[in-house]
Amino acid sequence: MPPERLIQMANSIAQFFEAQPDRMEAAAGVAEHLQKFWEPRMRQQLLSVAATADGDALSPLVREALTRVNG
Repeated sequence: MPPERLIQMANSIAQFFEAQPDRMEAAAGVAEHLQKFWEPRMRQQLLSVAATADGDALSPLVREALTRVNG
C-alpha cells in the first residue's frame, strides 16, 4: 500500500481518538485499533514509514501509539 495512504488512514484513526480527554487513553485506543483491525504487514509497513522522513506526516498521537504496536 502506498505510504501516503497508510499515513492518511492512521491519521484519520487518531483524529477520532483526539476527542478523548486523556492523552494516554487516546494513544492506547489508536494502538488497540491498529492491533485489532490492521493486518500485520500493514502495521509493519506503518512502523517502517514512521522511521523515514515520510513519518513526519503522522500525527503525534499516531507516533505515540506506534510505541505500543507490534508489527
